[in-house]
Amino acid sequence: MTARTERSPQAGNRLRIAVVNWQCRDNPQAGGAEIHLHEIFGRLAQAGHEVVLLCGGWPGCPPRATLDGIEVHRVGTRQSFPFLARRYWHTQLEQRGFDVLVEDINKVPVFTPTWRAPKLVGLVPHLFGGTAFQELAAPLATAVWLAEKPLPWFYAGHAFEAISESTKDDLVRRGIPRDSIRVIFPGIDSQHYTPDPTQRAAHPTFAYLGRLKKYKGVDLVIRAFAACEVPNATLDVAGAGEYRAELERLAGTLGVGSRVRFLGRIDETDKCALLRRAWATVFASPKEGWGITNLEAAASGTPVIASNSPGIRESVRDGETGFLVPHGDVAAMAASMRRLSGERALVEHLGAAARQFAEGFTWANAADQTETHLREVVVGNE
Repeated sequence: MTARTERSPQAGNRLRIAVVNWQCRDNPQAGGAEIHLHEIFGRLAQAGHEVVLLCGGWPGCPPRATLDGIEVHRVGTRQSFPFLARRYWHTQLEQRGFDVLVEDINKVPVFTPTWRAPKLVGLVPHLFGGTAFQELAAPLATAVWLAEKPLPWFYAGHAFEAISESTKDDLVRRGIPRDSIRVIFPGIDSQHYTPDPTQRAAHPTFAYLGRLKKYKGVDLVIRAFAACEVPNATLDVAGAGEYRAELERLAGTLGVGSRVRFLGRIDETDKCALLRRAWATVFASPKEGWGITNLEAAASGTPVIASNSPGIRESVRDGETGFLVPHGDVAAMAASMRRLSGERALVEHLGAAARQFAEGFTWANAADQTETHLREVVVGNE
């Protein structure tokens, strides 16, 4: 998080908040869900609330840490955390008398309603559903799918917070009462992600930023790039994952291996430079909670070409901040890339509108709305 003006808790009352998530922001496998969680609860911690995060660790990590005021307890690993978390809660944390427990349900639920917390909120970026079968082996995908099925029963009577209308609709379809779900959109640091037209590449440059996972649809991005047939265009792929070798082979097979650059995991400085350099970022996931990378691109003054998928469609305004295409329609995605390649003025026009759109989303607002929601839950108004 960037520096900010300190503020006091609403109404001067300090909340004691326990947060449960599979990972913290510093975990090497952390993604958008961890950034979202940290940006909001880091602000609440720095506002004077007590925030304790119980999460999994990774080999060699310290078991305790303080991150932007959040007291972090790391238990086990990505694989063992769900089996160790409940016991750690009962032996180490329950007695501290938290006002509310927030479970970030962004992977397999930990089923915290069985933990006897006084008040509980389920924070949901998105649920995997059938997309688990695009990434995992059938037995594991089935386990993930089955773990999400009992949500309406295990979490009955508890409040939910969704990061998009798409996620809210998904929860309702699964049996969660609509009036128990509060939508609080993520924010963006518009002082960190800023436009600079002088850094725009001289030739058409497209970028994908994110994990190289099968379900992310990066293969569709590469296929669309090959199909757009713009000889001087390049595609920069920033991110790490076990799918990289297969994607590199695909680029070679399609004859664009020399124009698709795999950058691996990049730091924030290089990330900002890439977002400013690109003529558009391209995102082809079938489902996301929101698509925070889309908003980072928008804040950088860069249009987004993306699948018209749940969550993603809320972070891109079709024809205004970029283009939405039917998911899996390689030809339509290629056509959008081809169009921007031939209209530099359109790139700048969409980029300016994207920046204005992004400025409407702030982490401060998201944190304030979350604080208000948690207070309502604690006093029993929800």
